[in-house]
Amino acid sequence: MAPLLEVKDMTHYFGGLRAVNNFNLTIEPGQINGLIGPNGAGKTTVFNLITGVYTPTEGSISLEGQNIKGLEIHEIASMGLGRTFQNLLLWRHMNVLDHIRMAHYSQLDYGLFGAFFGTRKSRREEKAVIENSYKLLEIFDISQFADHIVGNLPYGAQRRVEMARAMATNPKILFLDEPTAGMTPDELIRMIEIIRQVHRDFGVAIFLIEHRMKFVMELCESIQTLVFGEVIAEGPPEEIQNNPKVIEAYLGKEDVH
Repeated sequence: MAPLLEVKDMTHYFGGLRAVNNFNLTIEPGQINGLIGPNGAGKTTVFNLITGVYTPTEGSISLEGQNIKGLEIHEIASMGLGRTFQNLLLWRHMNVLDHIRMAHYSQLDYGLFGAFFGTRKSRREEKAVIENSYKLLEIFDISQFADHIVGNLPYGAQRRVEMARAMATNPKILFLDEPTAGMTPDELIRMIEIIRQVHRDFGVAIFLIEHRMKFVMELCESIQTLVFGEVIAEGPPEEIQNNPKVIEAYLGKEDVH
């Protein structure tokens, strides 16, 4: 049986610059994997290559055994790969509830006729969208902001809106790019709890980039360390935090524990 996500020998060049070299990754259903590395290591580029922002120069990418290399972003998303971004990509003047509602629409199938004439099927599906949207708002602890313009929310709440929107697409695997960026220590702890709940309740696999070691070590089953576009270490958290190459290249001895 094919893995949920499999990346083989993925390499990418920007002009003459090799940004990623022979990157390999296997994620099974329900796993939580992490990707760490210093700034400029190529972590977000890896995300962008897998999710369709860029097409890899070499290598293969498959989701549940289906080739996704070269597909458009929306095509990959519709196959079950959701993601957030390092820099928030939210509609600044839309309210929170509408963000989550909008993300559901790729899954609706009542068509233009149902939309124009308000058929029974369209009403039923729209009701389900509202119910599921409020469920996600509760899970991500943002229900109190349902009618608020997202641009007016605290930064940590905006991060949770983006994650809720990604989950509204019903992904099989969720990519999180620096999900705790800009958060306070208390917000970080809350985010760990939220991701654990999402993982438990939805059974979704998670692949995350994160620079805070507490976050990565507590959540991930397997971690890769990327330096200059190449993986220098891979394994469970206890191996990574004690790996001399990782300590030298990224963590620093004071940050290990």
